[in-house]
Amino acid sequence: MTDIRREIDRVDRALVGLMAERQAYIERAAELKSSREAVRDEARIEEVIAKVLAQAKEDGLKPSIAEPVWRTLVERSIAYEFEMFDAQRAR
Repeated sequence: MTDIRREIDRVDRALVGLMAERQAYIERAAELKSSREAVRDEARIEEVIAKVLAQAKEDGLKPSIAEPVWRTLVERSIAYEFEMFDAQRAR
């Protein structure tokens, strides 16, 4: 069990690094968007989810894990992008 937990911790560290990278792109997107309405794009959300589910299927990740995790990630990312967008405009 110790070995399994060590590997889970290793994967978690890698995921945190990838999420930090994703966050940096969200910050850049907030800089580039010209209107608050452009932050939330329903078509893009569904495109991201579809791509994730296709990749999950290819990699053997259960959709029952992938979809809710990514929907939460996307929603939290959008909320953060709104924060960044508003903060930049308030300066």
